[in-house]
Amino acid sequence: MPNARATHPTRRGILAAGGALGLGAVLAACGDDDAKSGGSGNGTTATASPPPAEGPWSFKDDRGTTVKLDQVPTNIVAFTGVAAALHDYGISVKGVFGPTRTADGKPDVQAGDMDISKVTILGNVWDQFNVEKYAALAPDLLISTMFDDAGTLWYVPEASKDKIAKLAPSVGISVYDRRLTEPLQHMWALAESLGADMTAAKVTEAKKKFEAAAARLRRAARARPDIKVLAGSASDALFYVSGTNLSIDLEYFKALGVNFVEPPEKAKAKGGGWFESLSWENVDKYQADVIMMDDRSSTIQPADITKATWKKLPAVKAGQVISRSPEPILSYDKCTPLLIDLAEALEKAKKVG
Repeated sequence: MPNARATHPTRRGILAAGGALGLGAVLAACGDDDAKSGGSGNGTTATASPPPAEGPWSFKDDRGTTVKLDQVPTNIVAFTGVAAALHDYGISVKGVFGPTRTADGKPDVQAGDMDISKVTILGNVWDQFNVEKYAALAPDLLISTMFDDAGTLWYVPEASKDKIAKLAPSVGISVYDRRLTEPLQHMWALAESLGADMTAAKVTEAKKKFEAAAARLRRAARARPDIKVLAGSASDALFYVSGTNLSIDLEYFKALGVNFVEPPEKAKAKGGGWFESLSWENVDKYQADVIMMDDRSSTIQPADITKATWKKLPAVKAGQVISRSPEPILSYDKCTPLLIDLAEALEKAKKVG
């Protein structure tokens, strides 16, 4: 979908609007009042991070940049989903930016298990980042994901990126055109470098459960190759069908054998190669037995879709609709349920498409 603020969407705008099957630009137009000023918690951390390791710190990110500091960073600011992943490994952040709090004040799905009242929210919607509050945190490091091969830090505004860059070094974890396991491993390495105990039972068990879930999904996909899965996302005006290329979750699920609906490249051109836009009148263009729907707060959730054409889809009538996290929280604990849910859907699915 087009960027809500531009007639001719840029590559970055397409990504924000729907590139990863997300509608972040829409949030900029309908964010709550507190978000307009950047929002804030009380600036304290949700949980105590482990004591930092002594000595200098360095980390090579997915831009090929090696960040070097005299000591392990403790005043960390991160994109919400990154902060949620670090939280699962016992690393706390001072501030976050990106979808953190919903309109009713509850934690956004991308906040994971973080206590959002204990972090400073620098921006809650697309193109919002309170630089003054960021500076006040005296940040040692900024961390975000990247949805392109140009090193663009996700949810860092184009207009203020230079000011932000002068205040602290940054680390970028790519979630572009690769399988889920790669950024998972890189986030693991980052957390470990920041002092996380990667031998803790909670951490090692989460990784084992992820591996078991992956094996289960592979078995389910092999047993049900006839089941066609569609990855979708809903807005009021349009329905988006994602191809598996570029998205870390879908590329991984496909590698495990899941049979996905694949829009042709020409149809995905307007979506930057990520997705095809369909009118609700044409939502039945592709036959699918299972539909995975974008779970982010910027999209319309299945229970709230009132379009008659949606309700007539065979998969919808059969109750074969599950959630999908196009921006998965990059911890093994949070990614395991994504595998299990899809495996269960394949195991139980009736052929309806």
